[in-house]
Amino acid sequence: MGIIALLIIIALLVMLFYVMGGFIYSVYRDTKILLNYFFRQHINRYLIIRNLDPHYKEILVGTFYYYHTLNNKNKRLFEKRVQKFIDSKNFIPAGELEEVTPQMKALISASAVQLTFGLPGVYFKHFEDIHIYPDFYFSEGMQQFNAGEVHKSGLIMLSWKDFVEGYVDPENGRNLGLHEMAHALRLENMIKNEEYGYFDWDHIETFNRYTVEESNKIKQGMESIFRPYAATHYQEFFAVLIEVFFEQPQELKDYHPHLYWVTSQLLKQDPMRPNLRI
Repeated sequence: MGIIALLIIIALLVMLFYVMGGFIYSVYRDTKILLNYFFRQHINRYLIIRNLDPHYKEILVGTFYYYHTLNNKNKRLFEKRVQKFIDSKNFIPAGELEEVTPQMKALISASAVQLTFGLPGVYFKHFEDIHIYPDFYFSEGMQQFNAGEVHKSGLIMLSWKDFVEGYVDPENGRNLGLHEMAHALRLENMIKNEEYGYFDWDHIETFNRYTVEESNKIKQGMESIFRPYAATHYQEFFAVLIEVFFEQPQELKDYHPHLYWVTSQLLKQDPMRPNLRI
């Protein structure tokens, strides 16, 4: 056998091993993700490791409205999920903020858990870093001043002043924490990891249809429960809807009962019946 033929055979064998290795790894990775997806929901529901630290609990008891709508059993579950969220994130002071306080950690984590309370396996795994600014900040990426933003790279950015103002009035339909966490929730659903794919596709399709209909109404100047900003992009509509869903549930249900129903199905919870898991 000539040297050229031998080299060709070696090259073909290398290519075969490379292709087969990639295929085997792909099967392993996808199988792992699927197993994590199916079992993680139950693991996170029943095997949450530790109770909420007392100083964080004191903050929830004193200031977090959603927490007080829950019965004792769900309060304990909510507390543990808040602690787990705190443990899984890096809270980083940004801009002129010198340090992240326990209050910041507790309330930002509580806003995320409020949104995901019906989705026991979801802790925004992709979003590890939360940057907290004292006030309105200039976004280098967007080249404008912002109160909050969520990046596909895994970063959440928040203005603490605007975050707090969102919870001062829990019934005005404006809440920065819920708005930005809604962006993270929608993105997390599409990012392949142990948490993705928790939204039912049929419900998403129904929701998207209502998004188009309602956005067109807003653009045409017709009366809507949603502020005009909701019509700028389908992601913004989802985020604005989440604010209204939690802070003005009765008004939303009266305005668009089908949209209210499908949102409850997506989040597996109903703010008007907070202790019911769907």
